[in-house]
Formats: sequence, structure tokens, C-alpha cells
Amino acid sequence: MCGRVLQRALESPDSVWRMSKTTDYTGHFHPGGEPAVRVLQGITVTKLSVGPMDNNAYLLTCTRTGSSLLIDAANDAERIIGLLDGDPRHRSLAGIVTTHRHADHWQALAEVASVTGARVLAGAEDAAGLPVPVDVPLRHGDAVPFGDVVVEVIALRGHTPGSVALLYRDSGGGAHLFTGDSLFPGGPGRTTSPADFASLMDDLEARVFGMLPDDTWVYPGHGADTTLGAERPHLPEWRSRGW
Repeated sequence: MCGRVLQRALESPDSVWRMSKTTDYTGHFHPGGEPAVRVLQGITVTKLSVGPMDNNAYLLTCTRTGSSLLIDAANDAERIIGLLDGDPRHRSLAGIVTTHRHADHWQALAEVASVTGARVLAGAEDAAGLPVPVDVPLRHGDAVPFGDVVVEVIALRGHTPGSVALLYRDSGGGAHLFTGDSLFPGGPGRTTSPADFASLMDDLEARVFGMLPDDTWVYPGHGADTTLGAERPHLPEWRSRGW
């Protein structure tokens, strides 16, 4: 599914890999600052803030193989490509997933895809809104492999028709959910009609909160991380306010 990859030489020493200490990872960091890294059992998650809207780009790297998946090549193509080149853990980019079609989430997509040769993946209903052809249209329940790792696709319809989240279940325990603009600390992403809001809330309640435990870590498309446990008590409030 992930197709062609670009093999990269491992030229950069560990001393140039400047990251926040893995034990200090909280999901909170300064926009435009150095990347933050989190080492899990099966993957390393690297979070990078890019562009004027504090978009989050996430690089997921398989611990054993060095194969990676990039979530949202949102902006600052040079910084993202530098991240790929400078990480001694990283050996190939298997794919780039765009969580939804809004332009602030794909400003660097064409350049990063061209430089790396990585496959482009996005929700099927949003594919036509991207600036490059989508190699793999994603649907709810699909699996996206890279290296020894598989992430699951969860369609969250409402912010856009083809918005997708990616779920990683770590071999060491714990679930990690990359939600794009469909879920943030404090509520769902923006919708433009009551029908879209109801659709997004229905999907969040059935496919996310109804299926995953409270300790599921949420990595949103902008700003700080959260957990499902922190957000779950507020579901009735979100329904009531209607946005």
C-alpha cells in the first residue's frame, strides 16, 4: 500500500539530532520551536510546529526498520525535509498522509512528496482538494503499514467530508490518535452547518470515545495534545453548544 520509498543514507551523527528530551514529552511546546520527540515501544513520534497557523506535522518512525510515515506536510517544506535528513532513526519515508483538504495542512505536500518520492494518502472524499494526485485514497477501517507498523484509519466526517484520523496501538500498550482538525483540547474542530456538526459529533462519539479508552493520547492538527479521558466529560457540553 505504501509503495515506493526513498532510501536515505544515514549521514547525520546523533549530536546534530536536536530534540526535546523524550522523558519530558508533554505535547506542549512553543510554535516554531525545535521538534519534540516521544519514544514508544514500536515507533518514535516526532512533533514539529510549522507555518503561521501553528500546524503540527508528525513523523512516525518504525523503531526496528526506520521506515516512516509523515502526517500533514502542512508548511515549511525545508524544515520537514531537514527533519527527515537529520534524524538518525529515519531511513525511508513510506508515505505522507494529509488528514483533510484545508490548505493550511498541505502547503509543503507537493515539495516533500517530490523530494522523497513518498506515496500520498488522504481521505477519499477530500482527495480532489489536494494540490497533488492522491496515490492511496483512504476509507474508514483501512490499514496503513510502514515498516513493521500499522496505523488504522478512522473517518471523522464533518470538519470536511474526507477528514481522517490515524490510530496507532503501541506494542508496549496504549493507543495514540492523530486527529487533524477533528478533535482538539476543548472540543471538535470547526464545522459550517448543523448537519456537519452532528456528523462529526456522531463519528467522534461512536468511533473514538465509544471505542477507545481514556488513556488514549490525542495529537491534534494544531497546538497542544490531550487525552480522551480529559475530554470525555465534556461531550454533553459540546453537543449542547452546537459548534
